Amino acid sequence: MAVAYKDYYAVLAVPKDAPEKDVKSAYRKLARKWHPDTNPDDPKAAEEKFKELQEAYAVLGDSEKRKKYDALGSDWETASRQAERQQRYRHEPGAATFEFDDVGQYSDFFDAFFANVGGARRRTSRPVRRRGQDLEGAIEVALRDAYSGGEKTISMEVEDRCPVCGGTGVYNEHICPNCHGTGTVMGVKTLEIKIPKGVRDGQRIRLAGQGASGLNGGPPGDLYLRVHLTGDDQFEREGDDLYIDVPVSVYDLVLGGEVHVPTLTGGISMTVPPRTQNQQLMRAAGKGMPHVNGKGNGDLYVRLIAKLPQRLSEREEELFRELAAAREHVPA
Repeated sequence: MAVAYKDYYAVLAVPKDAPEKDVKSAYRKLARKWHPDTNPDDPKAAEEKFKELQEAYAVLGDSEKRKKYDALGSDWETASRQAERQQRYRHEPGAATFEFDDVGQYSDFFDAFFANVGGARRRTSRPVRRRGQDLEGAIEVALRDAYSGGEKTISMEVEDRCPVCGGTGVYNEHICPNCHGTGTVMGVKTLEIKIPKGVRDGQRIRLAGQGASGLNGGPPGDLYLRVHLTGDDQFEREGDDLYIDVPVSVYDLVLGGEVHVPTLTGGISMTVPPRTQNQQLMRAAGKGMPHVNGKGNGDLYVRLIAKLPQRLSEREEELFRELAAAREHVPA
């Protein structure tokens, strides 16, 4: 369903050519009438109406927002479809999107067209340089890549300010033909990313200057990529420690022996003490993940899994029976 149109002039009960002072006066009058504190009999309905009035005045009381709102005109349907497409993108996993302060405070209509327009600024005849918005996305990193770190090249679809209208949504007094009034356009960025050694799931990687373009010559924002670590077929991670299951013969568990243990830097040998229990953990110090903000590594914990023989000879079965009989005479 497309974003629903909001008639802000009707909300404030003012004509489209109403001067700024009349818009302000109408808002103040209606705001007093519908303030939740003055409507104790139905505060919920009053709150919704009051919020609608605030949204309408946030647009019509701001010269830039009102200019864009008036420019929507006959291009409304096209602009609505464009806004709908971009809103769907913003909810896709890993989408790199703007983080506007106003988003979520008002309706979807306001969020789609006005959250990135206007706002408090100095009144001056010269354009104000504004830093671009920060963007946020996601990146998948394999456990082994997180261990070694290094460079990774990715291509991702990002939402950036429209280069034609500069993010206002209006061009030559009309809805911008490039972004259809949304102020943003979709594009693909190819980025070289440095993966820190030991990076953790959920950690953010900052790419300075890779966010949205600035306005009026302002610097670009930053891009933050939230790391999602993908699973590994051998190792499990808890903090900076790693866990691995290693099969070991029942004879080595009972009598002691050596076991080969894979690590992320190659195999090592560990001594299994006699009479080791099934699923017992052994620790290989410093064989875990690198500490991302310091020196050294976590540990590797090896879970020993008893590996029973698949087939037994008659002699082996006989010996196991003898062992079982002998255990009956061993004190508990």
